[in-house]
Amino acid sequence: MASIQKINSRKYKITVSNGYRYDGRKISRAKTIHVPESVHPRSITQYVAHEAEEFERLVKNGFGEDADTPFEDYVRSWLKRQTKYAPTTLAMYTRMLEVTFQYIGAIPISRLRPIALENMLIELRQRTHHGKPVREATVQKYLTAVSAVLSDAKKNEIIQKNPARMIDLPDTEAREQAIPTPGEVDRFIRVLADEPLHYRFFYLFAIYTGCRRGELCALKWSDFSVQNETTVLTVSRSRSSVAGVGVVEGMTKNGRSRTIVFDDALSWSAACYRLSKMEEAQRGGFPLNEYLFADERGQLVHPDTFTKHLRKLYDKAGLSRAYHLHTWRHYFVTALLHGGVDKQTVADLAGHGDTSFLERTYCHPQMEHKRQASECLSEQIFGQIEYSGDPDEESDEACDVLTA
Repeated sequence: MASIQKINSRKYKITVSNGYRYDGRKISRAKTIHVPESVHPRSITQYVAHEAEEFERLVKNGFGEDADTPFEDYVRSWLKRQTKYAPTTLAMYTRMLEVTFQYIGAIPISRLRPIALENMLIELRQRTHHGKPVREATVQKYLTAVSAVLSDAKKNEIIQKNPARMIDLPDTEAREQAIPTPGEVDRFIRVLADEPLHYRFFYLFAIYTGCRRGELCALKWSDFSVQNETTVLTVSRSRSSVAGVGVVEGMTKNGRSRTIVFDDALSWSAACYRLSKMEEAQRGGFPLNEYLFADERGQLVHPDTFTKHLRKLYDKAGLSRAYHLHTWRHYFVTALLHGGVDKQTVADLAGHGDTSFLERTYCHPQMEHKRQASECLSEQIFGQIEYSGDPDEESDEACDVLTA
């Protein structure tokens, strides 16, 4: 039972014992409360009893934090307990939360109100990155990190509501993701023909599997298996570079594994790549690396190297500088959806359980598909109209009117 000590008519000290330390000393936590003036004198006893019960429950259940814990202290404890996030995601949250401490770190978690978070967002919008204002989408990512912490506090019944979810945010400007055309894909693949084996197959796998960079870097030969005479690749890990830590291997982004089926052509290519790497290892006198993408000396390639080298290949192939490695993941999903593959299958191949998120994030209508849609609608509306003049001339006239 909690011990209640009356200090004055509206001030009480609550003490809860919770076992003993290794040296025999009792473990106890104390909390001083002030009964609000709005509480009627006849209800003070009931109010204090309720506070004592709540405090005892928090202590007995093992929560090291209570409602008076400063936000920064709670965050540091929260970070130590996280196991569901990929290393790169946790590192990003750590960096972002460190920035928020100067604005809300000293505020007790129970006293954190939406207005304090709104003021934090105002300050963050004034920050710059490489001389340019921080984008609204980036600012809102800071709030997402804060919200993850506050959701944990709510789950542990330390706070009743998550104030981060009570803020009206402005719409963010969506970046238009450029997708390579079939001609650009062909040019890029031709450029790959002159590349070292590990580069060539890394980028080919990026195109044909839609895997993230970290997932590709973590692929091992043991991830291949044959099921019903079909080659299957299991994607279950990710190797990523974490600032201040180095290259870290962990689970995939969503913490789940998935399988990708290889057709005959892709299976043959993978087999040829393995054979070439075995011959390379034999010539160099070193064992075959268990990972797919090791260099010609059998050493693992740093994940960032694949990103940097890709810029040179894009320039060589004459591709847009707006493209990046993740572009091929967008291309993979978009091509499959446009090709008629059902959404659930595409979501499973890409490692997403939410098909709406998949379409919203990855499916980008290409110009050719937009043109086909326009022609389809024109056929429906104008297909029965007979023109008296030359259709080509009338088409030219229409273009002149539109672009005048």
